[in-house]
Amino acid sequence: QVQVVESGGGLVQAGASLKITCTTSSRTLERYGMGWFRQAPGKEREMLAGVNWSGSSVYYPESVRGRFTASKDNFNKKIMYLQLDSLKPEDTAVYYCAADTQRRTVVPGIDPDYWGQGTQVTVSS
Repeated sequence: QVQVVESGGGLVQAGASLKITCTTSSRTLERYGMGWFRQAPGKEREMLAGVNWSGSSVYYPESVRGRFTASKDNFNKKIMYLQLDSLKPEDTAVYYCAADTQRRTVVPGIDPDYWGQGTQVTVSS
């Protein structure tokens, strides 16, 4: 059973930065894609980044390009990060990490097959 766990969320003020981490339990995930998503109250889930298996390629939707940076750990490809900069109150959401064991990267429109429980990020004004 593959486990995906997010950590590092919290309460921050507008303009602050935060780095959240995703760790996975399976060694096979070193060869597969991972992605970051978020869901705000009353809104649909939104994709933030799709990272290929090596971390050498990252896809960002146009809506979030510029303030968020996703990356895989240089030494352990089972670990992924999401750097959140210049946070705004509208970034308040539950942030999810997901792993796709069917593909080498996570792409828009195709849900990964393993998901974490999410970590809450709250941005105060």
